[in-house]
Amino acid sequence: MTKAVLLINLGTPDSPTPSKVRKYLTQFLNDRRVIDIHPVGRFILVNLIIVPFRSFRSSKLYQHIWTPEGSPLLLNSLALKEKLQKKMGPDYSVELGMRYQSPSIKGALERIRQARPESIYVLPLYPQYASSSTGSTLEEVFRIVKKWEVIPNMNVMSKFYDHPKFVEVLVAEARKYKMEDYDHVVFSYHGLPERQIMKASAHYGGNTCTMGSCCESITQNNRYCYRANCFETTRRLVSALAIPKEKYTTSFQSRLDSKWLMPFSDKVIAELGKKGAKKILVFSPAFVADCLETLYEIGHEYEEIFKQHGGEKITLVNSLNSNEEWVNALVEMLN
Repeated sequence: MTKAVLLINLGTPDSPTPSKVRKYLTQFLNDRRVIDIHPVGRFILVNLIIVPFRSFRSSKLYQHIWTPEGSPLLLNSLALKEKLQKKMGPDYSVELGMRYQSPSIKGALERIRQARPESIYVLPLYPQYASSSTGSTLEEVFRIVKKWEVIPNMNVMSKFYDHPKFVEVLVAEARKYKMEDYDHVVFSYHGLPERQIMKASAHYGGNTCTMGSCCESITQNNRYCYRANCFETTRRLVSALAIPKEKYTTSFQSRLDSKWLMPFSDKVIAELGKKGAKKILVFSPAFVADCLETLYEIGHEYEEIFKQHGGEKITLVNSLNSNEEWVNALVEMLN
């Protein structure tokens, strides 16, 4: 009996032009889970302030990473889908959807529906749970599927940062680099507003979040806390790689204001340069496919910041993209 797998990533503009970037940002930032403020305030902030002023600048950044074939995020995701389909075999139908833009979740689900599978496995490609990524993606899936006359068995993996196979492939990628060649290792995760962490805690953890030591271990209360998930990801990696405590830092990138998760990656990078570090290795364990945040923000902007403060070189650990170890890990994770 046919089974289906729906892989979902965040999305990318269809091209790096200002008009296409504007379309992408408009859809992305108007999501109530991404900018979680009053709808009227969100409409004004996004459509009258952020998008008009950010589209042109963001298009320049996308042009910096764009390849002749297209968006790295989309190309890597499509390659992952194709390789996974081959590994899973004819009894499975593997589809790819993007939360924003193309290929759409709606289109992917329609192709799955037409295949009449016995069951559907939904896998958002975000290792750590967050309402603004995983929550939004699953809400969109459920919005579409609830209209079907027949809803087959559905399985959802809403986080996998702690799956042994995921950790194994990250460690395997890390071992391509000699840790002793670097003065410090930075684990940089995508940032979120602190209020989103607090809201999740109030809903699922009973207001137990202190934005501090509560994330030093995973408990029943914080198992779906993005901040706790990130710190636990780091703990598992440094344990496997035997990185001493004084040689690594967990930080958060892509902040929009001072009330986002700390420490801020750019500040950490600058401070390491000031203290005499010359070579830094940077992991981005919140991303399974290289994208603007890894290739440009870390690979270009952070290296400039590091050099401005006395450093020499930042080395970015490749995302898993569609490497064979990651594909094999997914096969085991889905079975």
